[in-house]
Amino acid sequence: MAFDVVLERVARGRSERSVILTGLRGVGKTVLLNALRSAAVRADWGTGKFEARPDQSIRRPLSAALHLAIRELGSPNLDDANYVLGVLRAFAQKGPPEAKLRDRWQPGIDAAPVSGRADSGDIEIDLVELLSDAAGLAGDVGRGIALFIDEMQDLGAADVSALCAACHELSQNGLPLIVVGAGLPHLPVLLSASKSYSERLFRYVRIDRLDRASADQALEHPAREESAAFQADALAAMYELTAGYPYFIQAYGKTVWDIAPGSPITVEDVVVAAPDAEAELAVGFFGSRYERATPAEREYLRAMAEAGEQAQGELAGVSTAEVAAVIGRRPQSLSPARDALLKKGLIYSAERGRIAFTVPHFGRYLRSQGDT
Repeated sequence: MAFDVVLERVARGRSERSVILTGLRGVGKTVLLNALRSAAVRADWGTGKFEARPDQSIRRPLSAALHLAIRELGSPNLDDANYVLGVLRAFAQKGPPEAKLRDRWQPGIDAAPVSGRADSGDIEIDLVELLSDAAGLAGDVGRGIALFIDEMQDLGAADVSALCAACHELSQNGLPLIVVGAGLPHLPVLLSASKSYSERLFRYVRIDRLDRASADQALEHPAREESAAFQADALAAMYELTAGYPYFIQAYGKTVWDIAPGSPITVEDVVVAAPDAEAELAVGFFGSRYERATPAEREYLRAMAEAGEQAQGELAGVSTAEVAAVIGRRPQSLSPARDALLKKGLIYSAERGRIAFTVPHFGRYLRSQGDT
C-alpha cells in the first residue's frame, strides 16, 4: 500500500513527508493509525505510539513512545544506543519548573543522562536534537523510526511548533524518522498556524464516510464468513441509517446481527433492531459526550443543532452569528461556552466564524432529546 512506499523511501534516506490523518470522531482514524503502525512493524522499523492530552506536555508520552521504538530498533553498537538513550533520559527529565511531577516522569533507562543535549528546557530545541539523534541511530542500522500520535489536535501550541520544527529538520537531512498523526478536521489549521512551512512537512489524508459499496462490503464480508447474507433492501436501509459512518455501521450491524432470527437479514430485521442501536448510541456515543458539557455549553450545543437544521445540514457547520441568533444573545457573550466546547473536543472550527460538531449526527441526536 502507499504507506509501505513511504517507509521504503524514508529508510533509504529519500525525501518524504510525515502523514496526518484527519476526520470526525467515529470514522476509524485510530483503527487506521494502528494498521499503519503494524505496517511499520512488518517493515522492521522501531515504533511507538501515544495519545495527546490537552493538559499534558509532550515530554512524558513522547519519551515513553520513543523509548519503545529504540528498544524495538536494536543496535549492534551498544555505545551508540546507550548515548541516544542517555539523550532520551535527559530530555525526559527536563521540563519547566512549574511542570507537574507526572510530566517530569522518566522511562526506566539505565544509561546516564547526557549533559548538553536535548536538555535545554526549550521544547523546540530539545525535540529537534532528540529526534535527530534517534533517527541517526536508526539510519546507522539501516532501518527507521515511526512515532504515532493520536488525538494530535490536543497538543499544546509550543509542542506543535516543536514537532513541526523537528519534522522539518529530519526532512532536510534525510533522516529516517517520521511522525504519523491522527486528529480532528481542524488539525491542519493548527499545524499551519504554528509553522508557515507545515504544509510542506505533512501529507494530509482525510478519513470520511464510506461510500455505499464500501459500507455494504463492511456488512457483507463478516456475514459471509458466518454463512449469512443481507438482502439488498436491508443493505439500503442500513446505509440510510448510518450514512456510511464506520462507527454507526458497526453499532447498527451488531444490533441487527443479534436480533435477526436467521439468514438472509431483511429490511424488517433492520427496522426492528434500529431502536436498540439508537438507544445504545444515545448512551455510549452521544450521551457520554453531552454529559461532559455544562448547562451553558449544552445550551450552545442545542442552538448549534437548531441552526444546523435551519441550514439543512450539519457537515458544513454553522456560523457563530447563527448560533447567537437562536439563543438571542450577542456572539461575544457566548465566547466562553464556545471556547470551552472547543477545548473539550465537542466542536471544532476549521474556518473563521464557523463551527461544527466533531461527532457525526450529534445535531440530530440533540434535536431528538428536546430540552433535556
